[in-house]
Amino acid sequence: MGRLLHPNPDRTTDARLAACPKCEAAFPEASQTPQQTYERIELPPVRPNVTQVRLFGGRCACCGERVTAEAPPGLAQGSPFGQSIAAMVVYLHYAHAIGMERLAALMDELFGLSISEGAISNILARARGPLVDAAATIEAVVVAGPVVCSDETSVRVKGKTWWEWVFVTTIAVLHVIKPSRGKAVVEALFGSIRPEVWVSDMLGSQRGHAVEWQVCLAHLLRDAKYAIEDGDTAFSAPFRRLLLRAIAIGRRRDALKDSTLAQYLYDLDRRLDRIIVVAATGEAGRKLRKRMLANRAHLFVFVTRRDVPATNNTSERHLRPSVIFRKVTNGFRCEWGAETYAAFRSVVSTAKANRVSVYDTIRFVLSAGRPQEILAGVG
Repeated sequence: MGRLLHPNPDRTTDARLAACPKCEAAFPEASQTPQQTYERIELPPVRPNVTQVRLFGGRCACCGERVTAEAPPGLAQGSPFGQSIAAMVVYLHYAHAIGMERLAALMDELFGLSISEGAISNILARARGPLVDAAATIEAVVVAGPVVCSDETSVRVKGKTWWEWVFVTTIAVLHVIKPSRGKAVVEALFGSIRPEVWVSDMLGSQRGHAVEWQVCLAHLLRDAKYAIEDGDTAFSAPFRRLLLRAIAIGRRRDALKDSTLAQYLYDLDRRLDRIIVVAATGEAGRKLRKRMLANRAHLFVFVTRRDVPATNNTSERHLRPSVIFRKVTNGFRCEWGAETYAAFRSVVSTAKANRVSVYDTIRFVLSAGRPQEILAGVG
């Protein structure tokens, strides 16, 4: 299958036969029908659109004061680079990890725009305010969400190890960068608010923040596989099969009735009863079995809660761009840069969750749009 044809091409070029190429007989246009249709796509040259503002005035003949006309709306004196350029710089730097020097060269070579590294740094600094305001709106939505998925990854700030946390709900995603990996980060964010369900791995700082806790089954599958490779087939092998069965049930939830899901949950618990009494062999298997004895109540919350995922993969997907950014840039030289990046990732991840254009959303936020409209699908 080839590339789909554009539904609204800018122009259409028709090639018709004047005569048959074999026998050279006349070939009327009325008898010809399209035999092949294909496209040739080009990018038009992109050049800066420069508006030069001249403010007229002079000395008043009546009062003698020297006066100058006010600039038209949106053309006040300041940075010469408009919102479209600011959005492009922020998008390319933070979303694609393009450094200052390379970004200046890219803007010059692709767009014919001469911009210094200092000007790029100033653009990023000015973007901090609108992005942080938008992240504050996203934070309010995340904190109020009934189901929250969370994960964290390391990040370098001023040469030290900090942590980027992500909190994911259905329509909003919040990133924060803090120097701690402890519970205090979550407690400071949520305060006395307790979501209905928290989805995470088994890290201690991820526990106890909600009414119910769903352990990420993908992490447990990895642990079970490791225990099997370590020699435990008595407990870890059937336990791994049980987890795969539970995940398969979760994927079919939309087609199942509530009563059927309740029966599946009972069946999973019954199977777990038979598996967990078996002694594990090997150190990894024993550790896994001990953890499951203490946390078995948190394994299958998702079976009867349709809004709860079986794994925490969504959080890891939202953190993956940050991991790439960390490898390319080696972190941040200042705290405001880390804060700006976390706010940027919050806006981008929320835009993706709502299936709106990332670049359009960034441009909208930087142009002083109301950040709450991001959650309404406005980009």
